[in-house]
Amino acid sequence: MRSIVINIGNTNIRFGLFDDDNCDISWIINTKPYRTSDELQMQFMMMYHAHKIDASEVDRIIIGSVVPQLTYDITRAIQKMHNRRPVLVDRKTPSPVQPKSEQMGTDIYANLVAAHYMYPERKKIIFDFGTALTASCLDEHGETIGVIIAPGIITSLNSLIHDTAQLPEIELIKPKSVLGLDTVSCMQSGMVYGYLGMVEGFIDRINDEVQDQCFVIATGGVSHVYKPLTEKIHVADRLHTLKGLYYLGKDL
Repeated sequence: MRSIVINIGNTNIRFGLFDDDNCDISWIINTKPYRTSDELQMQFMMMYHAHKIDASEVDRIIIGSVVPQLTYDITRAIQKMHNRRPVLVDRKTPSPVQPKSEQMGTDIYANLVAAHYMYPERKKIIFDFGTALTASCLDEHGETIGVIIAPGIITSLNSLIHDTAQLPEIELIKPKSVLGLDTVSCMQSGMVYGYLGMVEGFIDRINDEVQDQCFVIATGGVSHVYKPLTEKIHVADRLHTLKGLYYLGKDL
């Protein structure tokens, strides 16, 4: 069973090609600027061609979105390409996970679902390093314990650059030392170690609150920067949200 899974986020749209439960191919395009369904269809077709994907050989298309204004146009473009209507999943899609909030975003719900299927029998925290930095906590029975939402790393960095006259754009990488002597390394230290301290602090406070040592998963665009810097994050998986969307839509 071949499935295309599409995660429509505020910054990026991530695609994944699943053969049964395995995601073999994944790619990302920018969410902005917004495009018409015809433009999206042409862009999607070029990506399919680049990855040698035949739309007629795909059995299922699953879409999860946190950008309502894009959902319709992407759904329409995909339907034209595959001659079938995709499956749309959100927090109302049934699963063993209890979201416990009508306000929960599809991406957070998918992160919880993936964690429940992939790392059972223990409490989990999922950090999503996206447009927002979210931390979602789930118990071993699939009950949502709670969620934290903070400004995302790239969001904060872009705001810092935009609102200052002399700070440059930088690459988000680990600096050679915590204390920098030039503008770039100073900014890198602030963004990398500042957010690392926030993440580690969240983990400690959540563990204290739930009275357990949670298994910690990191996902999202810059999760790979932070995983090597701390032993408190146990797994980094950029495809974690896609896998959750897959689990939500595979039996629909």
